[in-house]
Amino acid sequence: MKSSLYLDYAATTPVDPLVAEKMLSCLTSQGLYGNPASQHDYGYAAAQAITQAAQQVASLIHAAPQEIIWTSGATEANNLALKGIAEFYAYKGKHIITSRIEHKSVLDVCRYLEKQGYQVSYLSPSANGLIDPQDVAAAMRPDTILVSIMHVNNEIGVIQDIAAISKIVKQHHCLFHVDAAQSAGKIVVDVDALGIDLMSLSGHKVYGPKGIGALFVRQKPPIKLVPQMQGGSQQHGLRAGTLPTHQIVGMGEAFAIAESRLLSDSEWVTQLRSKLLASLEDIPGLNLVTPLQRAIPHILNLSFTAIHSEALLYGLRNIALSSGSACDSALMEPSYVLKAIGLMNTSIRGAIRISLGRYTTVAEIDYFSQRLKQEVARLRAISPLWNTHEV
Repeated sequence: MKSSLYLDYAATTPVDPLVAEKMLSCLTSQGLYGNPASQHDYGYAAAQAITQAAQQVASLIHAAPQEIIWTSGATEANNLALKGIAEFYAYKGKHIITSRIEHKSVLDVCRYLEKQGYQVSYLSPSANGLIDPQDVAAAMRPDTILVSIMHVNNEIGVIQDIAAISKIVKQHHCLFHVDAAQSAGKIVVDVDALGIDLMSLSGHKVYGPKGIGALFVRQKPPIKLVPQMQGGSQQHGLRAGTLPTHQIVGMGEAFAIAESRLLSDSEWVTQLRSKLLASLEDIPGLNLVTPLQRAIPHILNLSFTAIHSEALLYGLRNIALSSGSACDSALMEPSYVLKAIGLMNTSIRGAIRISLGRYTTVAEIDYFSQRLKQEVARLRAISPLWNTHEV
């Protein structure tokens, strides 16, 4: 076994070697290094590569290439979607609906918009993390202009019923935005079948590079946005700035690989999750937070009674794990996602997120389960709560 082990694929993924090779071909004087906006052969060649990447990304989500707007990541895509829609359609209303378990790049934007005079309804999930479509219907108002619900939650892996929610949204003639950073490349995503108007994507969650993402913006019927970056007419005027050919080509290649491996990757990770759960079932005080029947197999959230996750992660510090979203790791506060689904603070404090991926092996699962059992037993042996049964 390696001295360190990576089980934090929900935070980021390693770049696929084929992706890295494609990116390198866009960086040197022998490759596609021209500015894609330039009107000469070098620029044209780079622009062609970007067009191909848009086709690759669009293919994975069953969209049209011209509906792909490149961003620096899913965070910028979320900002562009929410702010862009809110500002353009403010004449129709200033009410937005979202959930309490969205990514911070949605929740923080909503709080920003509230300061600008918008009103936001934050829906609470059920105990298994699902948003009830009827709660969306009940929150609808005549001035509602946008609903934003993530497809797969990054902490517990639950898959929302996007199609059912979309039907409600369309009945009220509103726009529907979906953060799909954790679902694209892991489960089938079809923007037409799901009734999505705008969707945020990330490169580094799909074995592509960091610093690149995309926003799907439906063109039929056309969706209007107020640009959030000025300085050029690139990308239909929606997002200024010189396009980073190497990153875009990398994301395109990563999405193409993800499409070709969607079934095999999912089957492999499902087998690994089943093996891991079977090996851990005899640990006393183990609580499964992730609703297995409604979640992707890649993310597994577990809570250990009378154990602090920080102590557990420190004891397993050669194994890359998480106690929640990587974006919130510096806050040292109880997970707002786990709090929203009704977990007690004692359970939240003992929760860890394990996320599996394409390169996880059976040997790594065996090693991790052994180490986890040992560390839980060690912490239990010195825990006054466990020893005195005050749990």
